Amino acid sequence: MSTNAAATSATNNETSHVLNTDHPFWQIIRTVPDFPKSGIDFYDITPLLRSHVDAVIDALLTALPEGLMDEVDCLGAVEARGFVFASMLAGRLGKGMILLRKPGKLPPPVANKAYALEYGKDTLEMQNNLPPERVLLVDDILATGGTLTTAYELCQSADHTVVGALVLLDLVDLHGEFPVPVYTVLKA
Repeated sequence: MSTNAAATSATNNETSHVLNTDHPFWQIIRTVPDFPKSGIDFYDITPLLRSHVDAVIDALLTALPEGLMDEVDCLGAVEARGFVFASMLAGRLGKGMILLRKPGKLPPPVANKAYALEYGKDTLEMQNNLPPERVLLVDDILATGGTLTTAYELCQSADHTVVGALVLLDLVDLHGEFPVPVYTVLKA
């Protein structure tokens, strides 16, 4: 699979398959073959979190169009590594967060939705008694799109307005069009 490291924003409609492997993050990200099951190459981004946190947050912010954060009330943090990125961004920007979690982790009332992963099934929950806000979803990797689509649908069902999604790595060939713009640092 080829990789892209352009620090630009794009919706799936605008995604270019001209890939660039020059971004320094690709020297840090580890590819783990056949994990979590045979035939899947897992991109381990956790080495970026050991000693490159500021650079990662800077790159995520650079991927967003100018002025977008002025339209965002809070970040929709998708479990689990989306919590990490959303927390760092929230701290830097002074924004709040809405948590999208695995079942049984949030106090009621919650809304939940099951979805398919590239290697199984899962469910997300979010509190559904929060006031409506403009939300930027944040996760680590966009693969098949099941998790982010579910996060989007849960936010919409709770009367939040999702203005976009921000991910570190977009695996562009694994998913279709997303209902809002997806902003990314790396593409593969």
